[in-house]
Amino acid sequence: MSLRSGLLNLPNLLTLGRIAAVPLLVVLLLFESRSNCIWAAAVFGVAAITDWLDGWLARRWQVVTVLGKFLDPLADKLLVMAAMIMLIPLDRVPAWAVFCILAREMLVTGLRSIASSEGIVIDASNLGKYKTIIQMTALPGLLLHYDYYWLFGIEWELFHVNMHNFGIFYFYIAFALTIWSGADYLFKFSKVIAK
Repeated sequence: MSLRSGLLNLPNLLTLGRIAAVPLLVVLLLFESRSNCIWAAAVFGVAAITDWLDGWLARRWQVVTVLGKFLDPLADKLLVMAAMIMLIPLDRVPAWAVFCILAREMLVTGLRSIASSEGIVIDASNLGKYKTIIQMTALPGLLLHYDYYWLFGIEWELFHVNMHNFGIFYFYIAFALTIWSGADYLFKFSKVIAK
């Protein structure tokens, strides 16, 4: 069987790989250390790249499947939510913001399911796509968390960045986009259902 066809084509296998990365990410974050943070960020980064790659391959090879349409957003949500939830006890993200993000995801998924049962498709909005991109930017910074710097010589610092500050900056942008896109879905849903 070719990796370009069938139910378990390469794009779907990449998506399944992203789901398989979630427990590894969780275990790495259970035992906080600088090296575990680096490994967790690497696992998250590779998984985030597969999010783009599986969609690109599916469209390019024209192997978009119902299974892929179901698994892809599920894998994204599992990956992002696992990272955010595991960052709460490490005091890297506020629990209230993670709750709001999780509530939005459940609300939008529910609304899309209701619309789908009525034969109505509410497509992913650009706001939702931007939200995902910004989340995928914020989380590696929050996972890396510590200060990183390179020295040039003994006393001259060439590069210094606090990854937590980088991550939390983008986290709050993602949070705003999450609320905005959630309200947008709610508006679209009410408009479509009212017809």
